Amino acid sequence: MQQHFKVAPRHRGEALSKNLRDLLTGDETSFLMEAHNGLSARIVAETGFAGIWASGLSISSSLGLRDANEASWTQVLEVVEYMADSVDVPILLDGDTGYGNFNSVRRLVAKLCQRNIAGVCLEDKIFPKTNSFIGESQELAAIDEFCGKIKAAKDTQTHDQFCVVARVEALIAGLGLSEALKRADAYHKAGADAILIHSKKADGKEIFQFAEEWGNRAPLVIVPTMYYRVPTEEFIQAKISTIIWANHNVRASIAAMRDVTKKIYDLRSLASVESSLPSVKEVFEIVNQQELTDAEQKYLP
Repeated sequence: MQQHFKVAPRHRGEALSKNLRDLLTGDETSFLMEAHNGLSARIVAETGFAGIWASGLSISSSLGLRDANEASWTQVLEVVEYMADSVDVPILLDGDTGYGNFNSVRRLVAKLCQRNIAGVCLEDKIFPKTNSFIGESQELAAIDEFCGKIKAAKDTQTHDQFCVVARVEALIAGLGLSEALKRADAYHKAGADAILIHSKKADGKEIFQFAEEWGNRAPLVIVPTMYYRVPTEEFIQAKISTIIWANHNVRASIAAMRDVTKKIYDLRSLASVESSLPSVKEVFEIVNQQELTDAEQKYLP
């Protein structure tokens, strides 16, 4: 449902967070789809996804910026607020490292709760972050420092349902399974509601090894961008709680825009593209132009 200047119900944010919590803790594997603005959020919701991943990479890219905290946390907050106003499914924000220390995390979580964002994912790297798929070795935060961020987030949330997901980057950093498990256990004990274990190995073996050792201590979330060839059924059998399709809408938009832009540039005509594009009427429909038309009848003389 699109809000369109309606006053949000008092407990809307809490209800959305509970929906996200139910996805994370449910008996069946759930799926979150990436979105990076209000329009893509509406497309994800109308497709049928029960939750949205507000990707840091995708939001940064859509702003023409690198995934290195070049977009400030307030700029990201503005984007996800538009997303939250556009849909009635829960949004899990990719909060990078929390944009600073524990105090930055407190400010972030307070504002996310005000704006009806269902949860935040924090990763245990140092600020400013480096995308996980760049380079072979990345510096991680000290365990105690990152646990402090998790505690700060949980102490700041304004209702019990808000979800804090701790993203473990030990496998990405090449530190091995034991370090990943040690960190995940510490973050769980610090109050994290779920653990996101990240890997860039194409065979997915690290993920299955971690899942077997981790057991059911807390919901386990994965992002199979690099090990996408592993059948989803295998993740379901491994009791993965939630799978995030992390950046595919922004990548799809790049491909589509490049294609149509080049055709128009080369041919100096719209004849070759109009039939393959959504109509302008469809654009009006997805942003609910009809609601404004109805409101004009009600409020304008």
